[in-house]
Amino acid sequence: MTELHLVVDRSRGVRAGVERALREAIRTLPPDTRLPSSRSLAADLGIARNTVADAYTQLVQEGYLTTARGAGTHTVAQASKVSGPDIGDSSGEAGFLFDLRPGRSDVSTFPVAAWNGATRHVLNTRPREALQYDDARGPAYAREVLAGYLHRARGVQADPDQIVLCSGVRQAAALLFRAAANHGARSFAYERPGQPAIPVQLHRAGLQGRPIQVDRYGLDVGQLGDAGGVLLTPAHQFPMGVPLAPKRRTDVLRWARATGAIVLEDDYDGEFRYDRQPIGALQGLAPDVVAYAGSASKTLAPGLRLGWLVVPRHLLAAVIEEKTWTDRHSDTLTQLTLAALIESGAYDRHVRAARLRYRHRRDDLIHA
Repeated sequence: MTELHLVVDRSRGVRAGVERALREAIRTLPPDTRLPSSRSLAADLGIARNTVADAYTQLVQEGYLTTARGAGTHTVAQASKVSGPDIGDSSGEAGFLFDLRPGRSDVSTFPVAAWNGATRHVLNTRPREALQYDDARGPAYAREVLAGYLHRARGVQADPDQIVLCSGVRQAAALLFRAAANHGARSFAYERPGQPAIPVQLHRAGLQGRPIQVDRYGLDVGQLGDAGGVLLTPAHQFPMGVPLAPKRRTDVLRWARATGAIVLEDDYDGEFRYDRQPIGALQGLAPDVVAYAGSASKTLAPGLRLGWLVVPRHLLAAVIEEKTWTDRHSDTLTQLTLAALIESGAYDRHVRAARLRYRHRRDDLIHA
């Protein structure tokens, strides 16, 4: 059993601070390291035992730890150091009394005043950066702010230079698919059922699509075979809703490392979970083999066309080249405005309010 000397940041809650400190510590430990018992660690930290037990349970779900009765809690694997899309017809509204189509954010609650204030701030303080040609990845300031947000909110491990800002997850996937094809991939697996646009995107990238069945534990990793990559929604599978089971999270990373494949994680609704504590990003376990895609389409509005792709370093140059020749770069003013919104705290406040509002609507639907 190893001793853990954790520095717990309690500013965002004790449990969240313990989870964050444990993730950082686990990345420095070899596989199969036994951790202290929840009772022992709680005594060391001067907090309730249940808080540590809940943190351990969360990290087991995320694939960082494994536990068994009588065997204690062990690390699963050493994480590498860092050196959703729309479906169906989106034109017009159907006019139904209740719109239950998935992936539709409530744009009537868009934070207009805060967004306008952030836009004015950017134009007053960074006019040249906002209005001139820029890096294909997007403005450095926007990538720095986003890297910090993704780390604290979703456990993503990335330097700002690994982030490519784009027009949404659909473009992020297209860039990654083409980059993988240029690196020699011939086929790419995806979840079935899953996002209906994916097979078309794979075909357009010159890749053979390989549908893999989803069951109550998520995608069946044993069927991946010699695919050059796989697209997953591991935190909350679309549309079945199941999280990828802890063992399968470990297995898919082991498969990717053994075969040289790439995992594309679509974290389409990571901020909105109501039935359980949100599961951290798979990318945090293995940033060397997992590309992470997200967007502001669900948190703010899809009309912003604002997304991001966190790219493993071995594919970064290829993705940047694809982005350069696709559209040079996306809307820098929108990207900088999002960064200013995050820095001001207004983005977090909006997400918290939206989470509560959507939770109440979900509860009302289940009750009805």
